[in-house]
Amino acid sequence: MDFRQRLQSICDRAVADCLVAGVNLLVVKDGREIVYLQSGEADRDTHEPLQRDSIFRLYSQTKPVTAVAAGILMERGQIDLCQNVSDFLPAYKDLTVCTADGRTKKAERPLLVHHLMNMTSGLSYPGDSNGSDRGSAVVFDEAVRRLRTDHEMSTCELAERLAEYPLAYEPGTSWQYGTSADVLGAVIEKAAGMPLSDFMEQEIFAPLGMRDTAFYVPADKQPRLAKVYETVYRPDGNTMIPYLGDNLAINNRCDRLPAFQSGGAGLMSTLDDYQKFAAMLLNGGTYQGAEILSPGMTKYLTTGDLSAEQQKGFDQWIGLCGHTYANLMRVCSHPSGAAMLAQQGEYGWDGWLGMYFANFPGENMTILMGTQKRDAGTFTLTRSLRNVILAKLCNR
Repeated sequence: MDFRQRLQSICDRAVADCLVAGVNLLVVKDGREIVYLQSGEADRDTHEPLQRDSIFRLYSQTKPVTAVAAGILMERGQIDLCQNVSDFLPAYKDLTVCTADGRTKKAERPLLVHHLMNMTSGLSYPGDSNGSDRGSAVVFDEAVRRLRTDHEMSTCELAERLAEYPLAYEPGTSWQYGTSADVLGAVIEKAAGMPLSDFMEQEIFAPLGMRDTAFYVPADKQPRLAKVYETVYRPDGNTMIPYLGDNLAINNRCDRLPAFQSGGAGLMSTLDDYQKFAAMLLNGGTYQGAEILSPGMTKYLTTGDLSAEQQKGFDQWIGLCGHTYANLMRVCSHPSGAAMLAQQGEYGWDGWLGMYFANFPGENMTILMGTQKRDAGTFTLTRSLRNVILAKLCNR
């Protein structure tokens, strides 16, 4: 079985086992497409096959784009990472922090923009903390209830509402995955003086030719939007059922420009569009003549790490051993300790529905995978494909 056949077989088996409804994979090395393949369906009811131009909900694969948007404003002197978040969002001036005994106290440290970039803010996702997550659950529940109404919660309103509740820890003292990128999106709006969607379109998507990337999918493109599924595991054979929820206040229908433009989870895109973004980062901030970032800023955004104390929080994330984190992306720091084949300095991120992005600067290579499976992140299929690809294409 050759390289491409092996990858196709892995994808076909995942579809047959109802691990995913459909999946596509794109690998580009030295500016040349090495492999593209697809398997399964975008819609199991109509049997519409997943296609190369299928549109996916990126969820957390939005975060690297938000980091680049912040990097653009840093280069222009409009954001300083050591600025207090309260300079942009006054609600963050008087914060509280959860204590070990379940109480709260006044925060001793200010929340800085740098903490948002590195997820060292203490801001939590619902269900992810020592009690601080209860506040984010209240805010997101309300945001979901207001979806598809004439009074949706906005980007800045959601960010400011999160400030009403205690942080999981003193800013900068640990690491925890959470709503930092959503608050950063609001900071970008304030600094740029425009909605996050407009800023990203003007400064990233239009220059790179990312025509299918946005915070919603217009009517003429809706037929290309892949449906979301979840696996139901049964002794007599797995099956899949549609997932119709609006997790983290992201409108599952994606049919209108939302008031809450989530810097942590809100974008939709295709593999080919995201490949342009990935190529820009590999090329030092430039893609086909469009300069999005300087080489220095690009290197800064893709090579950071955490302090030893912060790393202890990150090391709790199962599956990301051998990695560190900075600027809303994982960075591989110890390949020999990783739970899959890995390369020193590779970076990227994934999404709640199974989207996956990895850049390998030492190999001048990008891996992109698309699927729409509830609560997937980086999962068995991702690691299996990566292992085959790196075993074949990486020589170090």
